[in-house]
Amino acid sequence: MTEANDRPAARVVCVDGSGRVLLMHWRDAVSGQALWEPPGGGIDPGETPLEAARRELAEETGLPGEAVLDRWLPVHRDFTWLGVRYVKTERFYLARFGRTPQVRPDRLTAEEDGAYLGSGWFLTEELAGLPDVVDPPGLPEIVSRLTLPE
Repeated sequence: MTEANDRPAARVVCVDGSGRVLLMHWRDAVSGQALWEPPGGGIDPGETPLEAARRELAEETGLPGEAVLDRWLPVHRDFTWLGVRYVKTERFYLARFGRTPQVRPDRLTAEEDGAYLGSGWFLTEELAGLPDVVDPPGLPEIVSRLTLPE
């Protein structure tokens, strides 16, 4: 495993009108481990975290990036992906959808396309019952805090 990497990234907690959260399902080609996580990814040079969150949402899900609100929480993450350990704080933004939109990940990178297993909308109480790891582990609390009325 290579040393820790702190590349900046942003993620999006998408919540539908029934309170379900969108998670992307991936398989790490190095470890073979599968996991569920909110859509998101690295912040490109010259991009703000909000711009990156909107771009990543559109690329990974086909959902409109404009749905991402300028409402976020800092989330500490410590995970390994493709043999690289990532230790960093990411911004987790909120996006709300009235109806449950269909996810169409038609702009994945080659790496993402090879790792993509699907997606799903879940109630937070269902997350503990998923067959693979949900990352970050405190996602139900993150969703709760992001969706509190302002």
